[in-house]
Amino acid sequence: MKKIHIIWALVIAFVICTSLFVISRLNALVSLDETCKANWSQVLNQYQRRSDLIPNLVATVKGYATHEQDTLTQVIEARAKATQTTLSPDMLSDDKAMAAFMQNQGALSSALSRLMVVVEKYPELKANENFMALQSQLEGTENRIAIARKDYIDSVRVFNTLIRKIPTKWVVAIFSDMEKKATFDIEESKKVVPVVDFSK
Repeated sequence: MKKIHIIWALVIAFVICTSLFVISRLNALVSLDETCKANWSQVLNQYQRRSDLIPNLVATVKGYATHEQDTLTQVIEARAKATQTTLSPDMLSDDKAMAAFMQNQGALSSALSRLMVVVEKYPELKANENFMALQSQLEGTENRIAIARKDYIDSVRVFNTLIRKIPTKWVVAIFSDMEKKATFDIEESKKVVPVVDFSK
């Protein structure tokens, strides 16, 4: 009789320990998932900040560089396309959606770079206080975007590493529908940031 009690006690202890392990793994993944979503929201927030600055920047440049209409139009169109492509935190496992989002944001960055090159031709514009304030805000926003992206990339790395490790991989396969998250994948040619010198 005592042997049966010991066996049952061992079985119950095993079930309790396994349940606690599964719960702790799932809770860790939920926490990391929420961190990824929060960091992604911050990325979107910074992209929106940049997008909000563009109309004022374009209007200021337009006053000085009226015959640079093509460049101004490209910036406006790129902004429109970038704001139309959204990527909610629930879509972070969709590599194609992330690629489309990043392509549109990259096109906007490229159009802004061309606009800054055009500005070099207009010394009186570079001296304009309104333009200088907008340009400074844009630079700060680009820095915030870089930091927000780094934070998102770091949180996704931690999440994706944990979700792929054994035994967490087995726990996810049995008890959860969580998937690996997409991260930024920038082509080498787009990693080069154009240099714009406003000091001349």
